[in-house]
Amino acid sequence: MAQASMPPVQEARSIFGRLGYSVSGDGPDMLAERKWRTVHVTALSSREATECRPVLADGGTETPYRFRCFVTWDDHISALRERLRGIDLPYEWAIIGVSNGGGNDYEVVHGTNT
Repeated sequence: MAQASMPPVQEARSIFGRLGYSVSGDGPDMLAERKWRTVHVTALSSREATECRPVLADGGTETPYRFRCFVTWDDHISALRERLRGIDLPYEWAIIGVSNGGGNDYEVVHGTNT
C-alpha cells in the first residue's frame, strides 16, 4: 500500500513530540498537550484530506478543544485548506503537511474561522 494512502500518524506524533507536547491517544486522532494548550490532532490520509467529509468539522462530536490540527501529506494541503475554509468551524485550526519522501520536513498552514 502506498505511503500516501495511510494517514501520517507517526509523523504527527513525532512533530508534536519534538515541539515539546505530550501526545496521547492511539490511531489517527490524538491529543497534544503542553502547558495550558491542548490541541486535538487528526492525521488524514490523502483520500481523507481531499474528500469532503463531515468528520473534518468536529470529529463526529462536539469538541471541547479550542485548537485543532490536521496532519496530512504535503501534496494535499491546498485541497484540505479549501475544504476547511468552506466550513464554519468553532475552533482555530492549522494544517501540517508532511513530506511523502520521509525525513523531518513539514509545512504549517494556519487557518481562519471566517
